[in-house]
Amino acid sequence: MQPQRPAADQLARLHRFAGRWAGTEHASPSPWGPGGPSIGRSAFHVALGGTALMQEYRQEKDGVVVFDGHGVFLIEPDSGDVLWWWFDTMGFPPEPARGRWQGDTLHFEKTTPRGEARYRYEFAEDRYRFVIENRFPGQNEFAEFIRADYLRQD
Repeated sequence: MQPQRPAADQLARLHRFAGRWAGTEHASPSPWGPGGPSIGRSAFHVALGGTALMQEYRQEKDGVVVFDGHGVFLIEPDSGDVLWWWFDTMGFPPEPARGRWQGDTLHFEKTTPRGEARYRYEFAEDRYRFVIENRFPGQNEFAEFIRADYLRQD
């Protein structure tokens, strides 16, 4: 039996991430910390015969690594949705965020017991902007948590 693979054009869009990226980030105060500026570095590589994209992420403040993360992106063949699992040093069990492309922007949404989150990857040439918006239990509106601008390093 031949496994079903996502369409080649869907994989090509996801593979745009492949490479090394670095940029400035700004976090708003949240239950996880006081926020403020930082530097983010990610390395993405295509894996599993081209069907997955893996991400290694590090966040630095004042030259010290303060946060690590690992992302796994897959495309669900039946729906074309992009699924994103995120593992990090905070240790929460990963639940996939579900996403879709709208033009050059990849939008994700996720709900957990800690609240709701929306994520955006906005591509433009050799750069992308990444935005996280959260709505914690008891809040009516989403609030921006992180805004980051990354440049391709290779």
